[in-house]
Amino acid sequence: MAMAMTHHHNRESSIDKHLDAGKYVRYTAEQVEALERVYAECPKPSSLRRQQLIRECPILSNIEPKQIKVWFQNRRCREKQRKEASRLQTVNRKLTAMNKLLMEENDRLQKQVSQLVCENGYMRQQLHTASATDASCDSAVTTPQHSLRNANNPAGLLSIAEETLAEFLSKATGTAVNWVQMPGMKPGPDSVGIFAISQSCSGVAARACGLVSLEPTKIAEILKDRPSWFRDCRKLEVFTMFPAGNGGTIELVYTQMFAPTTLAPARDFWTLRYTTTLENGSLVVCERSLSGSGAGPSVASAAQFVRAEVLPSGYLIRPCEGGGSIIHIVDQLNLEAWSVPEVLRPLYESSKVIAQKMTIPALRYVRQIAQETSGEVVYSLGRQPAVLRTFSQRLSRGFNEAINGFNEDGWSIMNCDGTEDVIIAINSSKSLSNSLNLSTGLSFLGGVLCAKASMLLQNVPPAVLVRFLREHRLEWADFNVDAYSAASLKAGTYAYPGMRPTSFTGSQIIMPLGQTVEQEELLEVIRLEGQSLTQEDAFLSRDIHLLQICSGIDDNAVGACSELVFAPIDEMFPDDAALLPSGFRIIQLESKPDSLATNRTLDLTSSLEVGPATSQAAGDSPCQNARSVLTIAFQFPFDTNLQDNVLTMARQYVRSVISSVQRIAMAISPCGSSPTIGPKPSPGSPEALTFHLGEELLKSESLGGDSVLKNLWQHQDAILCCSLKSVPVFIFANQAGLDMLETTLVALQDITLDKIFDESGRKALCSDFTKLMQQGFTRLLAGVCTSTMGRHVSYEQAVAWKVLAADANTVHCLAFSFINWSFV
Repeated sequence: MAMAMTHHHNRESSIDKHLDAGKYVRYTAEQVEALERVYAECPKPSSLRRQQLIRECPILSNIEPKQIKVWFQNRRCREKQRKEASRLQTVNRKLTAMNKLLMEENDRLQKQVSQLVCENGYMRQQLHTASATDASCDSAVTTPQHSLRNANNPAGLLSIAEETLAEFLSKATGTAVNWVQMPGMKPGPDSVGIFAISQSCSGVAARACGLVSLEPTKIAEILKDRPSWFRDCRKLEVFTMFPAGNGGTIELVYTQMFAPTTLAPARDFWTLRYTTTLENGSLVVCERSLSGSGAGPSVASAAQFVRAEVLPSGYLIRPCEGGGSIIHIVDQLNLEAWSVPEVLRPLYESSKVIAQKMTIPALRYVRQIAQETSGEVVYSLGRQPAVLRTFSQRLSRGFNEAINGFNEDGWSIMNCDGTEDVIIAINSSKSLSNSLNLSTGLSFLGGVLCAKASMLLQNVPPAVLVRFLREHRLEWADFNVDAYSAASLKAGTYAYPGMRPTSFTGSQIIMPLGQTVEQEELLEVIRLEGQSLTQEDAFLSRDIHLLQICSGIDDNAVGACSELVFAPIDEMFPDDAALLPSGFRIIQLESKPDSLATNRTLDLTSSLEVGPATSQAAGDSPCQNARSVLTIAFQFPFDTNLQDNVLTMARQYVRSVISSVQRIAMAISPCGSSPTIGPKPSPGSPEALTFHLGEELLKSESLGGDSVLKNLWQHQDAILCCSLKSVPVFIFANQAGLDMLETTLVALQDITLDKIFDESGRKALCSDFTKLMQQGFTRLLAGVCTSTMGRHVSYEQAVAWKVLAADANTVHCLAFSFINWSFV
């Protein structure tokens, strides 16, 4: 018994000793240093690595492997706690700064309310007296202009600068302008910032406040470089700079802005820019126009611009405790709306447009740089964010240059009689290689031809139209034209008119590169798959790659416009690739009515899944007269010997694109002209089409629009529609058709007509094609076709017929009905 107790006591002592050793082990400084070195390389070493560490480091020989394991566990835990504490401190600092900003904004709004109450009381009093005149109203809404001082000496400029500073600060933090909340941009904990636009003030004005994790001097440097973030800024040139005597600087600046469409001239500005530091440590950059249209430098291209005015505007940047800054941005302009056609004046008289194009992008760009600097933004394909940002900026700039066609850049308009719907401009200047950002090659390029046009769209949501153009390229684009542009930019090999015959499979693969922080812009590479039709070229890849930016595709986003801009690019995607951007820009002229359905898609199944009452309600909603201006510009490189050929091709191609876009716009307009059908979806869907069968496909004569769709979708026979392009591809199928082909609506558009018919079926279709086009329909005998999974499908009979567009004047597509089909 005694022996047993002794043994038990010895075992407990051993356990206690082991636990004490594991719990209370002390590491020397040398041991900690050795462990830290390993931790820096591998925070979670394996058992073998820990044993190897003990063998390699004699100073760790007295420590057991389990103790080493515990040390690394504790070290990882401490690291995690430290990171979490640091993150929480950062979040707390941001919340404190944002709370301060919101409290200041609340105080400013309280002052504005008090001021409005006083003005309201005053106006009420005036209404009761016969002496009330319009003068009081004018004084309330007119901003007094600064007196024209002598701008030829520094003292006069400093006086203007100080006055500009005072006026700007009163707008940024005070009530000098009656600010109202920006529609669709509500402040809150997750918002980018606080946005407001002006109400009843001189010109158009917008304001933004936000928190950015950068130092004030860095922010000022970014914002002063306006061409880097303001896509409509063509040029900013500082003509004079001198110290203001109080630590600040005064600059005389000449700025040019692109015109958004081909229908109006561009704008330029001659301004004084004042940079200074306030007593409270805030950094201010403020700016205003010096005088009227006659002032400023004599610039060669100035004749193509209308001189506009900058009213006191700028940036107030206040440092926050613990890093970061609070930014106040104010933009107030007089864009001289008298100089543009009346239909476009809403673009030049809207404070919302200024907010969308200038104020909001400024704050978003600074936040984008801040997040890239901190490593929060991750892009694909191994490209640095700055490199990808450069690509999107070059695409936007090239597209703006194509739309504007400045003489200074070498553009000249071809002679036309004024009745041409498509404007043709030629650029054969020697500086073309520089404008394409080329370090080598293409110096012998004959030139670039641009075909462009602008038109008015009625009741077409820009976001929906751009989404459709992006996702359904085959509906408007010609593969061979894309192939021509891509081939012409490769080592100057001109592919027109002797191009290799190529078949476009219709497959469009979108590879995303990156999105901006607020996801208002997509940058992506598009691969269009092609295959050669000649045997000797069969081994060569005929794929085309396009670099593309797309913006304004979110229905709920507050964007200035919706754009789809693309350019052929080599599949290796070099950083200095030549870019000739083409594309579409759609700008809303009126505010978007709330009554329009914002959740509509171009997919037929979505409308079928909605009940009849819901669909009818959407169709019966009042249709507002929403207008947009669409600008199209396509660029084509050419050899001097082929200029006339390329000109003819470009004009015809852009006309065909315009025709396609008009057809698509009619189809997707929420305000369709048909009284029974209601809203129209994509042209590929049969809701807006007329069927000519020689007999009724759907027997009931009383079916309305939604019932027709449901019966068509649920029809027992497989119904397929295919395009009339050179290589017909399927654009629609009902449920039975999808089952027969063993595919989905999304994948359907990758299937060509010749893939499903066997040889005898193809021959029968070819022989009856003339009859089909003349009579409107034809019947095919029993046969066999193939599904996408390779399975054979037999059918007792097939009917092919023409599907006419809504106007019944043009054939939109061909349709096939496979009767009594089954898998073999």
